Amino acid sequence: MIRYSLVCDNAHGFEAWFRNSADYDLQSSKGLVACPVCGSPLVSKALMAPAVATAEKRAERQEAARLAAEASSKAETTAQAQPSAPALTPASDASNAALIPSDARHAELVGKLRELRELMTANADYVGASFAEEARKMHYGEADHRNIYGETNPDDAQALIEEGINILALPVLPDERN
Repeated sequence: MIRYSLVCDNAHGFEAWFRNSADYDLQSSKGLVACPVCGSPLVSKALMAPAVATAEKRAERQEAARLAAEASSKAETTAQAQPSAPALTPASDASNAALIPSDARHAELVGKLRELRELMTANADYVGASFAEEARKMHYGEADHRNIYGETNPDDAQALIEEGINILALPVLPDERN
């Protein structure tokens, strides 16, 4: 398996895993690789630094995994304490690429993120592309408050936040990026 840092023509950075470089080339040529933020099929490889294992980087990965587990736990607690908080599908952030923990810790983290996501989606209504509209209706009292999730673009997500509407990005799992 090989992990590539990719960037779309709209400058959204994200990562994707492929069996090998030929697999990336094949999928890319068929238009099967698309930006998870805007959906653009115009994707290219971004500049990547080689992963060199050092004791310092190993400690950084362990700390990142610990912080991610704490954030996951805190998000689950928040989701249970504030049932009316809407959620949205997240934009990828390639800046976290260096924070991938070891295989065992990575598998554990992905498992916990999967549990968190399943908990959140099981207790919410899917509103699809009308997420921003539904969140505004609830915020301004035009609709009953309920848990919702769906999709929105980064500009609409930022506008919701600026309007004081609490939103939370659902975790994107590695198998959802390909």
